[in-house]
Amino acid sequence: QVQLVESGGGLVQAGESLRLSCAASGSILRINAMGWYRQTPGKQRELVAAITSAGGTNYADSVKGRFTISRDNAKNTVYLRMASLNPEDTAVYYCTANVQSGSYGVYTSRDYWGQGTQVTVSS
Repeated sequence: QVQLVESGGGLVQAGESLRLSCAASGSILRINAMGWYRQTPGKQRELVAAITSAGGTNYADSVKGRFTISRDNAKNTVYLRMASLNPEDTAVYYCTANVQSGSYGVYTSRDYWGQGTQVTVSS
């Protein structure tokens, strides 16, 4: 089993910055893509940013130029640096990771999710 634990959310003023962290632990052979999603009440969860194992990145248009995703493969951790925050960024932020597990020639890959961390931006 694999666990993802997020940290770093909180309440900030518009224009300020936050950094979210998400550490994976458990039965991990390899972590492929990692990413961050966010969700507000009554809306679908949306992709914020994603990063491949090789470091390739992808961002939602609404956060390009303000958010930066990165990862530390040695620590099985993904980060989301959020700058110039505005009230529209208020949401619960979830990290996700595609993790390969297994042994003795039997391997599986599946997506895991963190429990979510609240980010609130006041105007």
